[in-house]
Amino acid sequence: MQEEVNQKVISLSIQGVKITASVLKAALRKFLEMDNRRKQKATQVKMAEKTGRAQEKGREKARKKIEKKKPHGKQTIKQLNAQGVQLSNLKITDENIKSFDRVARKYGIDYSLKKEVGADPPKYLVFFKAKDVDVMTAAFREYVGVELKKKQVKKPSVRKKLQKSVERKAKHRQRVKQRQKSRGQER
Repeated sequence: MQEEVNQKVISLSIQGVKITASVLKAALRKFLEMDNRRKQKATQVKMAEKTGRAQEKGREKARKKIEKKKPHGKQTIKQLNAQGVQLSNLKITDENIKSFDRVARKYGIDYSLKKEVGADPPKYLVFFKAKDVDVMTAAFREYVGVELKKKQVKKPSVRKKLQKSVERKAKHRQRVKQRQKSRGQER
């Protein structure tokens, strides 16, 4: 079985009047040269494909590296303008900055905060990319919903709960003392 695998058959056709050993030798040499050229061409094609893939991977890595360098989330107005996109803005109050920041990070919005000069209660302008308008509206919907829930469900502070429980215990003690006094006088 192994002998069959190791053996190869070569068919070679030569036209000639008298075939000698030198003619056969020249024909085989020509065949081997053609075979070597074909193999070299195949390896060159494979190498070109590999280098092409490597170059493509290199370009992809470079693109990702540039993307990483771009700032995301909260940034300055200069950085937003440098990205070459149109900007839009909204006004928010001082209290809401941190909670808005949380929602904006969740939605991956690139934005910039600018304090409005001359406003008595401090107000801020939020600049963001105009193409992010749909994402921004969704973020604001969630933000407004969170803010409304916070205002509706106000939990009493722990100190107030503690103070109420202390007052209840004090009243209970007074009742117990009063009962003892009244019993003592009756005897």
